[in-house]
Amino acid sequence: MSVTKKVPKIADPDFQGSNQTAHESWHVFEIMAEFVDATESLKEITPAVSIFGSARTKPEHPYYKLAEEIARLISDAGFSVISGGGPGIMEAANKGAFPGLSPSVGLNIKLPHEQTTNPYQEISLDFKHFFMRKVMFVKYASAYVVMPGGFGTLDELLEAMTLVQTGKSRRIPIVLVGSKFWSGLIDWFRQTLITEGMIEIDDMDLIQLIDDPHEVVAAIFKHYETRGFELSAAERKTQLYL
Repeated sequence: MSVTKKVPKIADPDFQGSNQTAHESWHVFEIMAEFVDATESLKEITPAVSIFGSARTKPEHPYYKLAEEIARLISDAGFSVISGGGPGIMEAANKGAFPGLSPSVGLNIKLPHEQTTNPYQEISLDFKHFFMRKVMFVKYASAYVVMPGGFGTLDELLEAMTLVQTGKSRRIPIVLVGSKFWSGLIDWFRQTLITEGMIEIDDMDLIQLIDDPHEVVAAIFKHYETRGFELSAAERKTQLYL
């Protein structure tokens, strides 16, 4: 006896058949428009550093104060500071960069909870599409600084590592701040991923673990001291296919 599964009807009668196809087609144009707007708004901010971390970190927390200090040093060193534009570490990054010498940039997105726009953004963009926002974090970053955070922070960290590892993005410094917080994850990388043959030993060179704010800035400059911040023609081509 065969059982035929019933496919539930779409509740909205306007979002069916040809209407659904038309909606999806227009959605493609919406994505294109968002990409063009973001590219035009951000093309002058380089070199820049993207800073990530938990949206739940309160202003009185040591992580918040540390992120604020790092962002101020990075801004005064000549780098625009890019954050997700929300509260917590994102706010700390924008707040630290706001009085600095270089622009404070927020890439905002509406979420069911946690995401509210912080007031420390000189360049502020609003995204509907999560993936488009993530492209912009990578596309304009000369370095990643990753503070303690949750799933979103891990998502950004692992995506950056994957893009560099696979050659889909240029090699940039990826700095983890907070050895006590990140050491367990790094140990797991070494003891499980390497041992099981899931990654190569050299893949651990993609990340650095640093606690001192001044050393974070020094690590970024050290990476570029022999090549400069300008992208080569090959790197520009690679960045087009993020």
